[in-house]
Amino acid sequence: MIYKNYEMIQSSVQEFLNSETNRILFQGSPRTVGDRVEDVVMNNIGELIKDIAHFDKKFARRSMEDMAFEDASGNYYAVDVKTHNMGTEFNMPNLISVRRIAKFLEEPTNNFCLLKINYFQADTTTPVKKVEFVPIEHLNWSCLTLGALGWGQIQIANARNVLIDRSQTRKTWMLQLCDNLELFYPAEILKIQTRVTHFSQVRQFWEKQPDQQSTGDINT
Repeated sequence: MIYKNYEMIQSSVQEFLNSETNRILFQGSPRTVGDRVEDVVMNNIGELIKDIAHFDKKFARRSMEDMAFEDASGNYYAVDVKTHNMGTEFNMPNLISVRRIAKFLEEPTNNFCLLKINYFQADTTTPVKKVEFVPIEHLNWSCLTLGALGWGQIQIANARNVLIDRSQTRKTWMLQLCDNLELFYPAEILKIQTRVTHFSQVRQFWEKQPDQQSTGDINT
């Protein structure tokens, strides 16, 4: 069951980050800003979301979520916090591995959500221009892509262009993931076969070379 009060989360986080106390967080490199904003949101989200039953922010470094909460009905929300500098040309952030999300979403009470904070660094008064809180299955596949890491990594193709369809069902989204992987994996196999052929040729070259020590003037 998807958390329905997403508009409240979005407006609360945006107002909080644009407060006079927090505007300074958006000065510095994108990595610095991202770390600062992620920390301050995690430390305060329990107060910003008024009707959650339980909140947790202690996870291992390689966990898929930065923080998590449960609603009163026992639904679990794993949240990945992303910041996007609107002044940059191109960003392709990773979201989650295809294997992890497939297993995680089998449980109907599990939800993997993106909390995307879009900011414009040049505006020192209201740097945060938009906050998006969205479950992954409401991200339209036209703005997602697959990266060749492990079993495959779901990525946002361009952080400037995130398309949200809140009417999209989990089943529809997962079936589209399976369709995309049916195209993705054969293409990766072809790439690997090309690399195998290349290094087979490299081996043939080196097998014909004499086995001798390197020459030079370096004293050992």
